[in-house]
Amino acid sequence: MDILHLIDRLEEIATEARRLPVGGGVVVQRQRVLDLVDRMRVAVPREVYDARELLENRDEVIRDSERKAAELLENAHEELERRLVQTEIVKAAHERARGIVADGEQRRRELVTEAEEQARARLDEAQQTSRNEMREADVYALQTLRRLEEELEGFLNTVRNGVDALEQRAADRPRS
Repeated sequence: MDILHLIDRLEEIATEARRLPVGGGVVVQRQRVLDLVDRMRVAVPREVYDARELLENRDEVIRDSERKAAELLENAHEELERRLVQTEIVKAAHERARGIVADGEQRRRELVTEAEEQARARLDEAQQTSRNEMREADVYALQTLRRLEEELEGFLNTVRNGVDALEQRAADRPRS
């Protein structure tokens, strides 16, 4: 359900509420308001929840990358030991092992960097979406409050005119 529609529903609840005879308060059905708040929570964009989940999983991705890198390093060391046994290719084994270790370390850094960039991008996207929706909600709320202010000013002018008319009528009557 669209968040702006839910804000409209909240406005309807406020306008349909019974007015209190004294003061400017109104009585609203608590359960209707709480149900609407629950619906508004559900209407929060999925990207916000995805970004939170991605941030929570970031450490797991980093640990997994480090584990893979450790496995690559272990494999490189095992490869090095096997090659050392063969004396005629010892030098080549050293070079290959260093390359595997370097590649493993480079790949680990790339995986960690990539995971962090994805997390940042999704978080930025979710934050931007949230800011845009909050901006739209603020504009809508401001428009609604301005309309309400205009209506209240109209009511106030009507009341003032009535008071002025009654005072004028009382002043025009001859005193006994």
